[in-house]
Amino acid sequence: MRIDIISAVPELMSSAFGHSILKRAIKNQLVEVNLINLRDYATSKQRQIDDYAFGGGAGMVLMIEPIAACINDLKSKNSYDEVIYMSPDGELLSQKLCNHFSLLKNLIILCGHYKGVDERVRQHLVTREVSIGDYVLSGGELAAAVLSDAVIRLLPGVLNDETSALSDSFQDNLLAPPVYTRPAEFNSWEVPPILLSGHTANIDKWRHEQSLERTRARRPDLLK
Repeated sequence: MRIDIISAVPELMSSAFGHSILKRAIKNQLVEVNLINLRDYATSKQRQIDDYAFGGGAGMVLMIEPIAACINDLKSKNSYDEVIYMSPDGELLSQKLCNHFSLLKNLIILCGHYKGVDERVRQHLVTREVSIGDYVLSGGELAAAVLSDAVIRLLPGVLNDETSALSDSFQDNLLAPPVYTRPAEFNSWEVPPILLSGHTANIDKWRHEQSLERTRARRPDLLK
């Protein structure tokens, strides 16, 4: 998979891709992630990429010209399955959507900044808009890192145990069951005996029951 992320401040995402699972996935060539500086496509000497909004109002807007130039340049070199714009009013990111993206080959992710992007970008240049929640960030960079992480970990070979992702919360519309590790007792708090029994079938049954119970208590909407 190839993920090209267009940003006004790409350095905000360097740390997200420089550690742990994502770093290993990139090193092992399971995914290619390119952080693209939108200012490289500015036409002015000042490398301007934003301007005041027509009609007035506070805040600056990312201009269509450098965004179009960047997307067109990328498309001249590769074919893309989706051009995604990270927006607070986009489609809410879900595990189902991440599963869909993980089956694709090439993605462009556009990060908004300031007051967002010229509306014509959204009307003509992007194919999908995605939100990570009903709140506003300073820019789409952190949201793009969240989306990328959620997708990349689903790619074959990224996790040491590929079945791990299948037991994550939301994969089957259930929250994940509680998990424990050593020591088996701490401060008189004990691990449920069933997990120490070695009986795989009974353990799987217990985990499923715990998932149902936790989902009913915390996210009953998922059971609908």
